[in-house]
Amino acid sequence: MKLRVLVNPQAGAGNAVRKIPAISRALERVGLTHDVVQTRAPGDARRLLDEARADGVTCVAVVGGDGTLNEVAQAYVDPRGNPIAGPELGLIPAGTGGDFRKTFRLGDGVDEAARRLRDATPRPLDLGALELVADDGSRVVRAFLNIASFGIGGLTDRIVNSTPKWMGGRAAFFSGTLRAMFAYRNAPVRVTVDGTPFHEGPIFNVAVANGRFFGGGMMIAPDADPSDGQFDVVALGDVGRAETLLLSPKIYRGTHPEHAKVHVTRGKVVEAEPLGASARVLIDMDGETPGRLPIRARVLAGALRIRA
Repeated sequence: MKLRVLVNPQAGAGNAVRKIPAISRALERVGLTHDVVQTRAPGDARRLLDEARADGVTCVAVVGGDGTLNEVAQAYVDPRGNPIAGPELGLIPAGTGGDFRKTFRLGDGVDEAARRLRDATPRPLDLGALELVADDGSRVVRAFLNIASFGIGGLTDRIVNSTPKWMGGRAAFFSGTLRAMFAYRNAPVRVTVDGTPFHEGPIFNVAVANGRFFGGGMMIAPDADPSDGQFDVVALGDVGRAETLLLSPKIYRGTHPEHAKVHVTRGKVVEAEPLGASARVLIDMDGETPGRLPIRARVLAGALRIRA
């Protein structure tokens, strides 16, 4: 294995960069030679992944959270959303969120991560290609590893991303969700999955899920499998504030699909558009806020491989 460790020094309020010496020692203990690179600005992880590909690196271990992973994911698709081959991925958690790793039940210790990088059998991992409207009105394609959602999720992310990182992931997302609930009004949308109508009407949130968790530990898609070649699509319909507060504990436990206003399906292509010219429905994508509806999401089955 030719291993490169990619570090976002800002992840986890600086926790990632502080972990570098311990990570290097842990990798050396298990016999893994490696080099270390650090991002210098937002979006730089994509450039570093492109450089790793050109250098013949066979595995990139990402030190950071969901936002860093999302930046890395952009290097696995071209501008049209077609997959590009690249190094295997490894995870060394150190970010604010860390929802993606929960699907794989990964701990956050560096010794565990080092052993996993050495011993794990690489497995295929699906990638989502999301065509959307950026804030400047242009149509762009972005990749996502974990979950893309729209509705209150996009507004929550804008609030969370302006929250001090010292609060920690779960506290920041919980606080951000509460603040968003008082500002958000259920937006009318039309959603189709593989060309079949799925939902039409007001929504609290709709998740297009490759992984199972988002929002700091909410198990929004309890049956999602990031290697099955399909999205799990979870729609929380016209749910009021009081209903949402009662529903929240069930979302953390993953028992919310039993609720009458929650609908779940699976598919390879998800399309959604706002109903009404004035509706502006924001997107959450792996904890980032890239833009708004309308969208078209496609599964890129087995687009990369992960050591997890």
